[in-house]
Amino acid sequence: MVVCSYVKKLTALIGLSLVTLVSGCISSRQLTYFQGQPTASDSIKLTDRFVPTVQPGDILSVRVSSLSPEATTFFNPLATSTPVDRLMTPATTNALPELSGYLVDQAGTIELPLLGKVPVAGLSTAQAADRIRGQLKEYLKEPTVNIRNQNFRISVMGEVARPSLFTIPNEKITLLEALSLAGDITIFGRRDNILIIREVNGQRTFNHIDLTGRNLFSSPYYHLHPNDVLYVSPGKSRVASADRTYQILPIAISALSFIAIIFSRF
Repeated sequence: MVVCSYVKKLTALIGLSLVTLVSGCISSRQLTYFQGQPTASDSIKLTDRFVPTVQPGDILSVRVSSLSPEATTFFNPLATSTPVDRLMTPATTNALPELSGYLVDQAGTIELPLLGKVPVAGLSTAQAADRIRGQLKEYLKEPTVNIRNQNFRISVMGEVARPSLFTIPNEKITLLEALSLAGDITIFGRRDNILIIREVNGQRTFNHIDLTGRNLFSSPYYHLHPNDVLYVSPGKSRVASADRTYQILPIAISALSFIAIIFSRF
């Protein structure tokens, strides 16, 4: 009976140690988004929506339609269907998915059937569609053109539930939407120090956003750009948890081994 009582106390001690291991000291203030005192006019002006432009190296999906279906197929040699459930979803393999479309060359053009090289760099996809539509009127009756930039991707890394690379089909996404796609920040992530890595004029910029305040809604980094990288850094509780793991785990293993030896003798 004395041995059993000792074993029970030792087991409870190990359980308490493991609970302490994963809990850490995290206050609700560190986990709360958009903190601030409500006022009668509790609102913040949003930044203007970011409109991406086509750049060399982009891959464009170009779909043409008109009142002449047979003639239209000639201008859709690369047309493939993309299942809706694959849009805005993380990659499931280590390799990037193969994209079907027109590659924008270094001169900023794409080459289309009959039309030849069409300059599209520096234009929005809507502007590029208008340019191609104007040239297609020579061959098709009332043509319409839909263009999607298949290179609009963002990466979400660090202390989130599902870090991954995401493809954004509608070419617009906010910082909060990106974190939602990644399953939100874990309890160990720092909400006051979100790093956004962005390429601007051939240079990488490193910018920090505080989600515990409300200024992010007026920040130029609220709307994400193609190839932005979001990194959520771990907080002190994650580091402390890792340290306690190395401290407590050997003791727990030794104690469990001792319990196993005791029970094996009965």
